[in-house]
Amino acid sequence: MGARITRSDFRFVYTDEPHTTRRKEMLQKYPQIKKLMGYDWRIAVQVVVTVLIQIIMAILVRDLSWKYVWLFTYVISGTLNHSLSISFHEIGHNLAFGNHRPIANRILGYIANLPLCIPSSVTFKKYHIDHHKFQGDDMLDPDLPTHFEAWLFQSRLGKIFYIIAQPLLYGVRPLLRVPKPVTLLEVINLLIEIIFDIIVICVLGRKSFIYLLFGSLLGLGLHPISGHFISEHYVFVEGYETYSYYGPFNYLTYNVGYHNEHHDFPNIPGYSLPKLKKIAPDYYDNLPCHTSWIKVLIDFVLNPDLGPKSRVRRTIRSNALILNNAIDLKNKSKVNEVLHDVTDNNNNTQLSRDERKLINKKKHSGKQNISSSIQLTNGEHLKNE
Repeated sequence: MGARITRSDFRFVYTDEPHTTRRKEMLQKYPQIKKLMGYDWRIAVQVVVTVLIQIIMAILVRDLSWKYVWLFTYVISGTLNHSLSISFHEIGHNLAFGNHRPIANRILGYIANLPLCIPSSVTFKKYHIDHHKFQGDDMLDPDLPTHFEAWLFQSRLGKIFYIIAQPLLYGVRPLLRVPKPVTLLEVINLLIEIIFDIIVICVLGRKSFIYLLFGSLLGLGLHPISGHFISEHYVFVEGYETYSYYGPFNYLTYNVGYHNEHHDFPNIPGYSLPKLKKIAPDYYDNLPCHTSWIKVLIDFVLNPDLGPKSRVRRTIRSNALILNNAIDLKNKSKVNEVLHDVTDNNNNTQLSRDERKLINKKKHSGKQNISSSIQLTNGEHLKNE
């Protein structure tokens, strides 16, 4: 049970993230994709209905025995609060009301955040956009596990605790990797959440508060839907760094499982991502994918080749910042100037001579461990069940 994983390091690559190039190619071949871009009012409806269900459930559980409180906390609150946390994903891209109504999107984010009892909607948006812009970047992607996480959670038992600790790691990791100053919107988010929590405790009691709070902690931890944390970017098949999931949990999670599709076109609402896949089957049908988030969690724990280090890391932009003495991320103008000049377009053809030297040095000195127990064969989907 405590066997250590065999992989010794992250998978370093020397190309840019793949989705920008795919997006350009797909728009040229399928210009009708543009019609899918925009926003979808159904996101707001699903959020409001879910919040109302959670408030009603919080009222109902206040007089139940503790065994039923904990049962409903894990099964119902865990599922619905996880769904609401994923709504931040849609709201963060302004997909509920569109880019022309940012205030409406923010208010919906505050509403969606209420049953979670922990302020997070605004902070999620602040860091999630960087994950899209700098996917896998060694310095700039806030979603990459830290080296400390990779060291601490190496064993099978450690990987179980890694999954359990996802709510904490997912919240703290960006603050450690890419710290940003607190904004006024985050303060507002905090105040609203504190007021809501106090009302729940004073009016409904501690059972109702535990139902909501631990619904977040348990639902984002060792829970079937939490498979999406692992399935999206952990390398299950060599050469692929983003994976989609086409199972039934998508109905509860705004189609976040369509993750290749989402990274290709983050301005398409989740409800329309299945249409995108139908428009461009040649771009998606031959990619490895998941059909079970539960199977993802099991494989992640039991497969010795999988672990926190099973992520692609790239240093193209990080190296550019280092070479230009722009590692102070608070100096936005200089950082943006340097990043704007890095136009490698997936093949490094536009990198400077110094950048090429640094990349080649790393390429020849680093160990390339390419092994996986899962193979992509004849375009078949991964883990069909």
